[in-house]
Amino acid sequence: DMTEEGLPARNAALERLQLAGRALALAALLAGIVLAWLHRDALSPSAIEAALSHSRAAPVLFLAGHVAASLLFIPRALVAAAAGLMFGLGWGLVWATLGGMLGSVAGFLVARYLNSGFIDIESLPRFGAYFQRAERGGWPVVALIRVLPLLNHTLVNYAFGLTKLRFGDYLLGSFLGQIPSTVAFVEFGACLLLLPFWPL
Repeated sequence: DMTEEGLPARNAALERLQLAGRALALAALLAGIVLAWLHRDALSPSAIEAALSHSRAAPVLFLAGHVAASLLFIPRALVAAAAGLMFGLGWGLVWATLGGMLGSVAGFLVARYLNSGFIDIESLPRFGAYFQRAERGGWPVVALIRVLPLLNHTLVNYAFGLTKLRFGDYLLGSFLGQIPSTVAFVEFGACLLLLPFWPL
């Protein structure tokens, strides 16, 4: 049968296409990280506020920027503080929380897409056991890691995306674990509105 004979070739072509897509996505991500590093001086809360606050679409632009920041290793503290500076404490908490969750989900899914079984993270020496504990611990472990400011937000997103952790556990743990730091960062940004000048 011609259809059955051509199936392996089509599968191989599809696998090559998927590999090329992952390579392009990784290259774009790395390029973005380099650009963010080169222009890091323009990423202060006051600079973000100045760039976005005068637009009617400021909340949407902020959310899009928050997702990009979460993918490019831009500190979440800067973005959340900018939310407080732009929107005040109340709405700042709303947009910073939503942006933080969207960014967490984006990093998690990007890591899963780029890996797609390519690396068995659990078999890595020294680190594999930690990932296995995270998978077994579920959302409480995710929340604990989020609460403790020991690891970069972006790095945690990508790391969990490489595991077999259930998406629901990751989502719940991330939401609960990010609340304390989000409140602190946004409140700090909101307090800048009370100063005669902005130190950041």
